[in-house]
Amino acid sequence: MTTAPRHDHEHHAHDHDHDHAPDPTIYRTPADAAAAPPEKLAYLVGFDRTAQRPDALFTLDTDPASASYGRVLHVSEVPGLGDELHHFGWNACSSALAHAGHHHAERRWLLAPGLRSSRIHVFDTHPDPARPRLVRTIEAAELVDKAGYSRPHTLHCGPDGVLLSCLGGAHGADGPGGVALLDHDTFDVLRAWETDRGPQRLAYDVWWHLRHDIAVTSEWGTPSMIEDGVDPELLLGRKYGHALHFWELGTGRHLQRVDLGDAHQMTLELRPAHDPKASWGFVGVVVNVEDLSASVWLWHREDGGRFAVRKVITIPAEPAKTDDLPPALRPFGAVPPLITDINLSVDDRRLYVSAWGTGELFQYDVSDPFHPRRTASVRLGGVVDHAPHPAAPDLPLSGGPQMVEISRDGRRVYVTNSLYGSWDDQFYPDGVEPWLAKFDVDPVRGGLVPDPRFFPHGAEFQGRRVHQVRLQGGDASSDSYCFI
Repeated sequence: MTTAPRHDHEHHAHDHDHDHAPDPTIYRTPADAAAAPPEKLAYLVGFDRTAQRPDALFTLDTDPASASYGRVLHVSEVPGLGDELHHFGWNACSSALAHAGHHHAERRWLLAPGLRSSRIHVFDTHPDPARPRLVRTIEAAELVDKAGYSRPHTLHCGPDGVLLSCLGGAHGADGPGGVALLDHDTFDVLRAWETDRGPQRLAYDVWWHLRHDIAVTSEWGTPSMIEDGVDPELLLGRKYGHALHFWELGTGRHLQRVDLGDAHQMTLELRPAHDPKASWGFVGVVVNVEDLSASVWLWHREDGGRFAVRKVITIPAEPAKTDDLPPALRPFGAVPPLITDINLSVDDRRLYVSAWGTGELFQYDVSDPFHPRRTASVRLGGVVDHAPHPAAPDLPLSGGPQMVEISRDGRRVYVTNSLYGSWDDQFYPDGVEPWLAKFDVDPVRGGLVPDPRFFPHGAEFQGRRVHQVRLQGGDASSDSYCFI
């Protein structure tokens, strides 16, 4: 195990010759990305729920021909305690092609924010991609001083910088949350991205349609609303987020708020179409407080240019015996599916939906995005079932399919099992032992086949829970494309 030291600002920025050939993983089209060689490495973040040891970035071997396939190759720890590394992402992606000054961008640095600490960690995957080095830690004070935000959550490389969604205001205040803009090259926090936020107050995800100059943001809750788990009073009072916001991407000006209805609590993951001509996308909704169902909604642009939404997938709650339920669910007598992540394949053909509560991963054919068709599902974990993996049939699993990532060619799907420490504890009070699973997908017929050779779990992660996966060379949720 190695823990890289924190370096001064001068040592982390680009140190390569800008006249060299462009990074081959900065793909011009979705088809180029899908045709590229498969990933040989995966990166994922792990956090210590007890905050007694540092959180870490893990490197895993995803090359089936390798003797260490499915194993952790390297662990790089961060310097502090209690960060709760959560979402993370690449510094550069295909959207760099939309900006004249970034044709030589490199998909090289991984930025990993701490959702609890508000620190941002910068890992360099060069010169050895299997052994990333921590080269900078951006302290919470810089995020507050420059952008007025805290609790960084999701980041994506955009045409004018790295856009980082944040749940909290200055010093963890309860809002408004929003988006911070970071410099592409130095990773310095520049400012708040929004110039006119309109009615937006709650934050979660941010994505965009590059060729339409449209950004989209979703809503979860402020730090106090999520810090200690789901607040039943706030949930039943319909106080969590239930709207989408549409913005002018280039200026940060709010254009439109679309309300899904306050019964639909927590509009989380945004997955816009990869086709740069398209102006539609999917958003997952965690729970309907009227019947505990979960849902996926489609946003789309109408003839007049305004955006509208429609519910296209509903997953019902599953009845359960009271004694089988954690205390938080016993009053309801059922397990809510809890859609906590969705992901869209690069060819915009297949949508994957994680039902973290019931422990099910769904696959849908969304060739017609207005009419998804379910094509497969698998069970792992779950509040009641604790369904095992084929590689360990006698091991009941805690957690369930949560963050889901898809390879660029759509043939491999990876899922992790931890949501957020305090929420894990509510729904899985006996603890969440970490695991990462991989499923193979037939490119023509679809389907989800568990890979019995790829199931790192338990001690492999040294007591840390794992949340999100990123793939070497990019993945389905890393890039937005500008060209056709």
